[in-house]
Amino acid sequence: MRGRLFFKLLGSFALMIAVTVVTIDIAVTRAWEASLRAEVEASLREKTAMFAERVQREPVGSLQTLAVEEARLAGARSTVIDSSGKVLADSEADPAQMENHGGRPEVRQALAGGVGSDIRLSRTVGVDFLYVAVPVKFGVVRLAYPLDVLKRASHEVRRHLLITSLLAFLLAILLAAWSAQIVASRLNRILSFADSISAGDLSARLKMDYRDEIGQVADALNDTAQRLEQSFGALEDSHRELQTVLDSMQEGVLAISKDGRVRWANKQMDKLLPTGIRLGAPLAETVRDPDFLDIITENVHTHHVATGRASSVIPGKVFNVTAAPMPSGATLVVLHDLTDLERVEKTRRDFIANVSHELRTPLTSIQGYAETLIESTNEETTREFLEVIRKNAARMTRLTEDLLILAKVESGEKKPVLQALAASELLEDAEQYFREHQAECGLTLTVQNSAFKMVNADRDAIFQVFTNLIDNACKYAAEGKRIEIGALDVEGCVEFYVRDFGPGISSEHLSRLFERFYRVEKARSRETGGTGLGLAIAKHIVRAHGGLITARSELTHGSTFLFTLPEAREEHGQ
Repeated sequence: MRGRLFFKLLGSFALMIAVTVVTIDIAVTRAWEASLRAEVEASLREKTAMFAERVQREPVGSLQTLAVEEARLAGARSTVIDSSGKVLADSEADPAQMENHGGRPEVRQALAGGVGSDIRLSRTVGVDFLYVAVPVKFGVVRLAYPLDVLKRASHEVRRHLLITSLLAFLLAILLAAWSAQIVASRLNRILSFADSISAGDLSARLKMDYRDEIGQVADALNDTAQRLEQSFGALEDSHRELQTVLDSMQEGVLAISKDGRVRWANKQMDKLLPTGIRLGAPLAETVRDPDFLDIITENVHTHHVATGRASSVIPGKVFNVTAAPMPSGATLVVLHDLTDLERVEKTRRDFIANVSHELRTPLTSIQGYAETLIESTNEETTREFLEVIRKNAARMTRLTEDLLILAKVESGEKKPVLQALAASELLEDAEQYFREHQAECGLTLTVQNSAFKMVNADRDAIFQVFTNLIDNACKYAAEGKRIEIGALDVEGCVEFYVRDFGPGISSEHLSRLFERFYRVEKARSRETGGTGLGLAIAKHIVRAHGGLITARSELTHGSTFLFTLPEAREEHGQ
């Protein structure tokens, strides 16, 4: 490549020199020929004028002798012609044998009173001549100069000029080769520098002895290489730091390219998989869990963060999988091991369920015996104490019942039996419950239904959600005098709500309302007999349906609890 560069430069220089030399040769030759011809014509005009003066001084009988003598002195053919065009004398031919010259251009011009000239092939001798004619008192005198002399002179000039041009061309080629070698050498050094940079040697630098344009390019390339070296050094440091951070994480981290291949994984991810990570291989060859792959697919299609659970990445382990899009179009996946947490949570649920189940019988007995004793005694103090025992036993019974329900919902043991239902049916169930169980609370219930979609729901489970929310409104919003329940269509689902017009809830409590045993006013909750589990149960039931439940409230403006249920698809029917 470097040799080709030299020959390209040399070829370019040679072509430019050749074009220049040829152009100069042509221009010089043409200029010299034009100058020589103009000089010959001017000289011939002077000689013709002198010939005309001699002819007018000499007798007519001596014209032939005069023509011959003038031709010898002028070095040109001489001719004397009368006004009719008849040739009277000629230095090279017999006038009697020559045709009439009255039609010759230069003769016509001279007979008209001027000096005539013309260049043409002579029919008499077969050579190109320059003719110049001057008028005299009886006709015209003419001198003809053969142009083959000019051609021979031009040929000689061209020969000398060609030899000189060739010598100049060879000298210029030598100079061009020297210049091309210098330029090619400097450009080759730049090419070697570029090869070093592309190979990853960012410490390479160019050294140039000249401060011309190529030297300035070398300085700019050196500055660029220095900045690249600094930038890549900083990038490498950041990469090592990031690698250290990711490798120290307890979570498995995986990067997947746009075409579904594994680009990178931290050490924890490599440890998690029995077969290890194969970089560059398709993800499906490394991880075969369908839930895991579905989460990745969702992220790729939506370009949003996707989360889910995967239980077959490793047998016996459960992971929370988060897939997030990266700016390059790749996907970053984080696996958080939930196995221990799931085990602890299951143990807690089992414990609560077992304890609640075991408490039901003794609590029922305590409550039954307390009621029996109340009915069989007339002593006021004893009845008062027994009533306290009965109320607390009843409260503990409700608490155990709610704990059992919550444990079943959380564990998935109690799965909703979905069917297509109209929103009006669910609202009618809630209204009927209010009339039968909460009408005495002093509030009125209004129903607002603008939903026309069918929903997928377990009727009994959603009835429990409504009863928990209505009980909650009756307990904490008696000052509002009324409760409103309703439903409206939204995209892909139906939104239900229970609204009260009581004192409202402060904003710092809203995010925790659906936690177990969380109470905004603990003393008031105990007074009303609440267990603190109603909203938690409602949350898990709604989630089991694939919906969401939230709360909105402002102080002195009441509270609204909203939950959504998915729209019924055609396969469910009505």
